[in-house]
Amino acid sequence: MPPNPYLNAFLASGYIWCIGLFFSLVASRNANTPDTFMAPIVMLSLLVFSVATMGFLFFYRPALLMLEHKPREAGEFFLKTLATFGVLTFLAVLTVL
Repeated sequence: MPPNPYLNAFLASGYIWCIGLFFSLVASRNANTPDTFMAPIVMLSLLVFSVATMGFLFFYRPALLMLEHKPREAGEFFLKTLATFGVLTFLAVLTVL
């Protein structure tokens, strides 16, 4: 599969939607239960996993291009990914308003 900045942006957005949906479902089922000492551990673990996932989707391909001495292509790939993700985020904000 060839690298595609638009696919990376859609995958990042889809990942965020899935996590949001998951926590929405968990919160609705466990509304009256107190938090345990595991809650911060789970949240920090999810944070680390999310940072690694987003790092891969946003920075892996541009980093490889930089190592191949192709800074222009690296910048274009990153900016296309970021711009597409920004549009998707803007559309998500519009659905909330």
